[in-house]
Amino acid sequence: MRRIVDIGRRIELVPIDPHFHDITIGLYRQETVNTTTGKEMPLFLVHTYSHVAGAAERIENVRQAMQTLGGMLKTAEGLLYFPCGSAHQAGCRRVFLEACKLASDTAAEQRPLNILDRKSRLTITVDSTGDGIYRVTTDGEGRGAARRISAIAGGLAKLGEMESVETDAGDTVAFDCAHTHDSLVGLLLTRAPNVRITLREEEMTATRGVLSAPSQQV
Repeated sequence: MRRIVDIGRRIELVPIDPHFHDITIGLYRQETVNTTTGKEMPLFLVHTYSHVAGAAERIENVRQAMQTLGGMLKTAEGLLYFPCGSAHQAGCRRVFLEACKLASDTAAEQRPLNILDRKSRLTITVDSTGDGIYRVTTDGEGRGAARRISAIAGGLAKLGEMESVETDAGDTVAFDCAHTHDSLVGLLLTRAPNVRITLREEEMTATRGVLSAPSQQV
């Protein structure tokens, strides 16, 4: 008799993994209780129904990449979570998608808190000021630089579900958990200058397929 296991609520899907036999990989959210605070704490499961040889190793590669790219931790059971205990679900989804883009033999690297903005040709830097607050700056001056700073701060807020902190420059965002997440911000920064394109690509990816039942996967 087949036993049904509740693996949680699916929040993201990679229908076809080009790096490993085109298997489908899903990201699921579960809930547990933090024994220290007594509050509910989200955990994230990376899962595939595929039984092809090496699938378990591929899933472990993705988990390890997520730890590096998002600054996440892993339980003994292989579930992922952020050190602050908050969900940061939008950020976790993007960490998962970026991790799945890496081949298993490619080592994940933490992204720096600065990039060259192709549109303005300015170097954009994000500085942590403590309590989960981040300020966007640039090496350039003028109205164009100020507009790009504001746009990129807005992109970070949208991609990471961060809060915009009211400033005259519109250059500051914050995590509601009031904790530092440099790895996650560095990853989001690579996408923040083109947030519309990023969201459009993710919508297209989500429509490419659905997670098949175990009997339909190899």
